[in-house]
Amino acid sequence: MNQTPRIPNEKLLDLLLDVVCVVDRDGRFLSVSAASEGVFGYTPEEMIGRTTFEMMHPDDHAATHAVVESINSGRPSSDHENRYLRKDGRIVHIMWSTRWLEAEQVRVGVARDITERKRGEAVQTALYAISEAAHAAGDLLALFKRVHEVIGKLLPAENFFVTLYDDASDRLSFPYYVDQYDEAPSSQPMQSGTLSAEVIRSGEAVLLTPETAEKLLSDIGMVVGKHALDWLGVPLITGAETIGALVVQSYSGAVRYTDQDKELLQFVSSQVAAAVERKRTHSRLEYLAQHDQLTELPNRALFLYRLQSSLLRARRDSTRLAVLYLDMDNFKQINDTFGHTTGDNLLREVAQRLRLCVRESDTIGRLGGDEFAIVLDGITRPEDAIMVAEKILARLSAPYELEGTFLVTAPSLGIAVYPEHGQDDLQLVRNADDAMYTAKRSGGKCYSMMAEPVDLSAATPAG
Repeated sequence: MNQTPRIPNEKLLDLLLDVVCVVDRDGRFLSVSAASEGVFGYTPEEMIGRTTFEMMHPDDHAATHAVVESINSGRPSSDHENRYLRKDGRIVHIMWSTRWLEAEQVRVGVARDITERKRGEAVQTALYAISEAAHAAGDLLALFKRVHEVIGKLLPAENFFVTLYDDASDRLSFPYYVDQYDEAPSSQPMQSGTLSAEVIRSGEAVLLTPETAEKLLSDIGMVVGKHALDWLGVPLITGAETIGALVVQSYSGAVRYTDQDKELLQFVSSQVAAAVERKRTHSRLEYLAQHDQLTELPNRALFLYRLQSSLLRARRDSTRLAVLYLDMDNFKQINDTFGHTTGDNLLREVAQRLRLCVRESDTIGRLGGDEFAIVLDGITRPEDAIMVAEKILARLSAPYELEGTFLVTAPSLGIAVYPEHGQDDLQLVRNADDAMYTAKRSGGKCYSMMAEPVDLSAATPAG
């Protein structure tokens, strides 16, 4: 007669995927099943003699002490949770079913690894939070800060930064940078040899560990800043374009980033990339609405807005400002003779020369056609505006070479000064415009303030 083979109880316990533990009143392990190595990273022999609190995440000690007291008083627990630190340093989430055996004076517990379930829940929560932040954030800096907070709940992210790539200038910027050793780097060329540049160049995530560092660093060259032991960067991709990277790094040997962390950061990066692209598109549309597309100078609306702001400051501080209004003599004839392309090129060159004549704090606007206006902010006397007018006359009267065509033209320029020549923006622009036509009626290639023409021969050439 065949008999069913008998398997010792100890062997049965070792076949379970959950860990069966026996501990004394102080939580010292007396017996542990074989599944401990898969869950905690320690063999049963390594765990016996240690206490549960030695291996438990320190943030969970207080709550677990309360649960243990309840269990020891005779109230079993079937679903309390806490976190343990595995032998490899990773955090594992455990659900316990535990009871106290009064006669034996021990607690018997069954530990189930629920790390994947908790991670899935946390990822869903994080993605929702980041998606919400991406739509609600007033600016990118606020978004990056919120992303940092959310990621920090899922993986070690004490050191976190965002790199953005500007294709037009081929440079990297670091709009959000939190690091325990390094300050935020200044703008760098794409060919800077940084790890984040490598992520953007390749469009692929880079996971750097002590085991992989030597080969990877030899491929890309020197790394800027203090070398992190573990470094994880994922690209920010919109469509077929890589616009930046999200990076976490650790200088502690206790933190090891994994492929799971890389996958998580890639989920997050897609939300962030979409938000960055939306903000960039909004900024571009806002820029186009306020700037002249040909010269990239402020258009009439933005020019008047800035003039109004300057007037508010001038009234508050009891200072002066000046409005200079100019157009180019014989521009219509140049357009008709050489074509609109040459005319457009001339206007771009005029705009560039004007930029060289004023301070960064001043505003140049193209108001239409070949008409330009300038706000000289915070001047002390009308003669300051005359000095700038002379400089503009000299620069804009110099010959132009435009794609092989040589042109000679010059501006006519009018000046109105606050408060002498007007109290509001429209009055000042109108008076400067009238003064310009006075200069033009005087033969052009000169400036006029309140209908008093000054010939170019009296001007001092720019140095």
